[in-house]
Amino acid sequence: MKHGKDKKHEEKNGVPPAADCECSCGGEGAKASAETASKEKEYYDQLLRLKADFENYRKRIEKEKPELIKWGKAELLSKLLPLYDLLLQAHLHIAKVQESPEGLSPAQAGELMKGLEMIFKEFSKTFENEGIRPMETAGKPYDPMSAEIMGMVETGEEQDGLVVDELQKGFYYGDKVLRPARVRIGRKKAEAKPAAEEPAESDAPQGEQGLPQDEDK
Repeated sequence: MKHGKDKKHEEKNGVPPAADCECSCGGEGAKASAETASKEKEYYDQLLRLKADFENYRKRIEKEKPELIKWGKAELLSKLLPLYDLLLQAHLHIAKVQESPEGLSPAQAGELMKGLEMIFKEFSKTFENEGIRPMETAGKPYDPMSAEIMGMVETGEEQDGLVVDELQKGFYYGDKVLRPARVRIGRKKAEAKPAAEEPAESDAPQGEQGLPQDEDK
């Protein structure tokens, strides 16, 4: 009988029976558990997407890595080109001095030329091994994709649009332009216009040319 009184006392004071409390708590727990499971699935899906994105990124980097290394090497090699230009200018200067009677003796000029030719040979060998090759532009049609115009020279019709002077040699690295050439191209001379012909003077008397004549008084 005491239990019955306790139950009535709990109901009277607004306290639900134990069974009802357990039922209510169980419903809220199931809802929270479902929300947690949903969030876990969402986080897991995001993780899978991030992993897939990273894997694609890694594959792309691995694919581009040889190209990046290649052009890193090209940047380094391009710094050697100004040195090549200086050696070429020295070679041309010595050749001119050698022809001058007041210049170096044939023996001195010959030794200098021999040393420069050895350096050029090493440059050419290094460039060839690294896939760098010089452009051949002289006497060929101007190509805006591989050369830069530095001036024009009046020439005959046969050289119109052709490279007549190479101021700085250009180079390819593989199939791409490492440095464009600097050139002057030929331009056909403009034909002189014939002088305007002067009207021929008439042999007719002045009066017959429509000029006023003296009237007889």
